[in-house]
Amino acid sequence: MKWNFLVMCGLSLSVMGCAGSGDDSPSASVAGDSTYLASIEPTDALPIGKARESAQDEESVTVVGVIGGSHDPFVDGLAAFTVVDPEVPFCSAEEGCPTPWDYCCTQDQVKNNIATVKLVDENGKPLAADARKLLNVKELSTVVVEGKASKDEAGNLTVSASKVFVRSGDK
Repeated sequence: MKWNFLVMCGLSLSVMGCAGSGDDSPSASVAGDSTYLASIEPTDALPIGKARESAQDEESVTVVGVIGGSHDPFVDGLAAFTVVDPEVPFCSAEEGCPTPWDYCCTQDQVKNNIATVKLVDENGKPLAADARKLLNVKELSTVVVEGKASKDEAGNLTVSASKVFVRSGDK
């Protein structure tokens, strides 16, 4: 039994040691890890729509958004999700929308007011974790995200997040 324990420890250390430089695979993280949760709401957060217009690649940004934009805004296997500008209204059950976070009645407004948020480790690698568990969030939670912006040719914004503040009542 001691031998199995030592072998497992050795394997764990060797895997951890190899995950560093040049490896683009997601970084593992423990669910409930508060490393990425900000305890104080950052100031001067830009709504997603304005951030999409003004943010430059590799620029530090602080954005505010509502988790949603599709039927399933969370990315399986990664601590990543989409957020929509808080100014875009989400739909209600009375409007025939059983999943209000998919913005089914306002999708025309979503396309220019949506961004992807991915939590990254200190090396910029995406975290292999469930964002819902890691941050204690769900669809329609309002979050304030600090990180680095990147934009593609179509103007789509991705924020590689180092900190996320979850507005109270939105967990």
